[in-house]
Amino acid sequence: QAQLVESGGGLVQAGGSLILSCVASGRTFSRYAMGWFRQAPGEERECVAAISWSDRTYYSDSVKGRVTISRDNAKNTVYLQMNSLKPEETAVYYCAAAPASELVITTSEYAFWGQGTQVTVSS
Repeated sequence: QAQLVESGGGLVQAGGSLILSCVASGRTFSRYAMGWFRQAPGEERECVAAISWSDRTYYSDSVKGRVTISRDNAKNTVYLQMNSLKPEETAVYYCAAAPASELVITTSEYAFWGQGTQVTVSS
């Protein structure tokens, strides 16, 4: 069974940085598009960043220039480096995998999801 496990969340002050990790197992995830999403209380889940097989990347406008997504297929791991964090970015961050070669940014196209990791940015 496919499984995604996120880690690296926590409490950080505004302006600080975090690196989230997502370890995948149960599938050959090098053949999957991967994404990081976040969901704040009362809000819809939104795509923060995504990466394709060929390492093409997508970033939402709100994080562009501050966030980097990367993948290490040998370790079945996807990372999300976040810098200059803002209080409004407090949310649960989820890793997801889609059986697609190209970039996927639509929630419904992702087949596998992690349990999420809480990121809290204090002002």
